[in-house]
Amino acid sequence: MRAKKILVLLGHPDTSGLCGDIASTYAEAAKSAGHFVKRLNVSEMQFDYVLHKGYRKIQPLEPDLLRFQELVRTCDHLVIIYPNWWSGPPSILKGLFERAWLPGFAYKYIKTKSGKPTIFWKRLLKGKTARVIVTAGEHPYLMRLIYGHFTQQISIAILWFAGFKVREKVFGPADNPPPLTKKLWLDKVRQLGKEGV
Repeated sequence: MRAKKILVLLGHPDTSGLCGDIASTYAEAAKSAGHFVKRLNVSEMQFDYVLHKGYRKIQPLEPDLLRFQELVRTCDHLVIIYPNWWSGPPSILKGLFERAWLPGFAYKYIKTKSGKPTIFWKRLLKGKTARVIVTAGEHPYLMRLIYGHFTQQISIAILWFAGFKVREKVFGPADNPPPLTKKLWLDKVRQLGKEGV
């Protein structure tokens, strides 16, 4: 197995709890298997996650956002762990992508000879893989039945759009799972980390 450069991104605003345990378990297992692992906790990053002018005016990127971009650019595999809140990621995680996932970094729209944008784009992060791990308050199948593809915002609209090949894993119900259930989940995460997938 080839050693990979892996970036583990904890998207929960609190590093304690199940999401934090998942991030630590994945990172430790990947390191023990010989992968090169970097970890970011979104809650410890210093940046304004509000787009004050939308995309009419790009805000200068803070050092932590520039570091995030560089770690994404140089990794082979990106792992994002977050809780499902109101059928989406926490606002701070979404804000990270809104600020840093910019043209010229993650994608580039193809323009006509006259300079007008087309509906086509270049996926500038093509060739990388990603694993999205989500904790949900209900059973994942029930969530999918009621809300549809509730992980698509991160998996498709952000990662796939930029060129990542994405796989998902959803754990739920995640509010106070029984100890055996939590152990089985972390065992699964440990195996994913060892394999770097």
